[in-house]
Amino acid sequence: MNITDLKPSIVWNYFHEITQVPRPSKKEGRIIAYLESFAAKHSLPCKKDAVGNILISKPAAAGYEDYPVVILQSHIDMVCVAAPGKVIDFERDPIETLVDGEWLCANGTSLGADNGIGTAAQLAILASADLEHGPIECLFTVDEEAGMTGANAIEAGFMQGKILLNLDSEDEGEIFIGCAGGKSTEARLSFSPQPAPADLDYFALRVSGLQGGHSGGEIHLGLGNANKILARFLYLLKGKGVRIADIGGGTYHNVIPSEATATIGLEPGLKEEVRALLNIFIADLKAELKAADPAVTVSMDTAEPPATCIDPASADTLIYMLNACPHGVFAMSHDMEGLVETSTNLAIIRTEASQVVVITSQRSSIESGKEAMAAQVVSVFKLAGAAVTQSDGYPGWAPNPASPLLKVAAETYRKLYGKEPLVKAIHAGLECGLFLSKYPWMDMISFGPTLKKVHSVDERINIPTVDLWWRFLVELLKDCKI
Repeated sequence: MNITDLKPSIVWNYFHEITQVPRPSKKEGRIIAYLESFAAKHSLPCKKDAVGNILISKPAAAGYEDYPVVILQSHIDMVCVAAPGKVIDFERDPIETLVDGEWLCANGTSLGADNGIGTAAQLAILASADLEHGPIECLFTVDEEAGMTGANAIEAGFMQGKILLNLDSEDEGEIFIGCAGGKSTEARLSFSPQPAPADLDYFALRVSGLQGGHSGGEIHLGLGNANKILARFLYLLKGKGVRIADIGGGTYHNVIPSEATATIGLEPGLKEEVRALLNIFIADLKAELKAADPAVTVSMDTAEPPATCIDPASADTLIYMLNACPHGVFAMSHDMEGLVETSTNLAIIRTEASQVVVITSQRSSIESGKEAMAAQVVSVFKLAGAAVTQSDGYPGWAPNPASPLLKVAAETYRKLYGKEPLVKAIHAGLECGLFLSKYPWMDMISFGPTLKKVHSVDERINIPTVDLWWRFLVELLKDCKI
């Protein structure tokens, strides 16, 4: 079976078209052009703002002219991750999809169902001639995954609706009414490049086999962080005269890194001692992560001698800094059972000419908690002597259990499926808080089909839940006279 054979066909066919259009964050030109072409083909009003956000409007169906304007919203960029050895150019090549039982996944890459499936549903709504709904505005935002700069740039007056349905959630049967805010903290630790000693043996250390995943939706699962694991092993090598030539790991600020590497130099007589130490370390890791990330491994293979190494004093500081830098859940919510309140992700390490760059991401459903977590990370970096910068971040979305839209949505779900939807908040970031900063009167909820392992090569979407979600969306538009 192929993706185009799935039901509801109109949604899956548009999702297939979207997978054929490259759309990495900050490079959404092709998908923007696709949306503009779609609007022209269907003779629908379309406008684009200064950063590339697209708004396509559709008039009400006959008999629904007195309904309020409803905004449907998704983001059009995707996290681009490839499995080791997978050859793909995310700026030019399409995503290859595979049907695996009740799941749709990609062949060796992230799928982009986050949030391509939301975009597909919007297009299906816009293209359908037989649906019952009031006036609709479909908002497609850019650059959600790399900083929410598209939503942050939305200007007052760009949209007219006062009701917003965010289509970027990942659990069918759940309606989200709040999310965490977030910000990024970056450190640049300078070092003096020194000629790599010729009398050392050089090796490539590699942490692999980890699942990775979304640093908002899966931070509570105890998944391994490749950057932390690599730093931990390097700490064990301190006092053995190890030299570090380079170090790197991670891809996006909102992804738990699944791989990390370092090129190290050892005195010839230490090779077997370090290999024995590594075997013990791997055994300890597998015991620690046997439930959450059982395939973790660390390899040490012979490498070509590098041209330079990080000076020893800076390498020591780097090891201390990475080990001290926190990662994971910091606090759980006291208001909503099972909800992570505050967390931080040691997301990216990369070596430049004379600096090691470290990028982290903090989240919290409480603004003061977010700032406190970020301050802790800043303190670690500054104690190490690194230069520190922070993003402006984005606000959280405070839950409103008294939302009129939520009441209508819950009634619609009960009517369709004879059961109560779960009403929740989420630790992952959604763009809703940024919309509220420009449109404080807006009433909004977020819902979607079931996705797993987003932001990783194991990303997949549950096929039956797409039909459930689509039917709920269509029925809610018919009921949405608030």
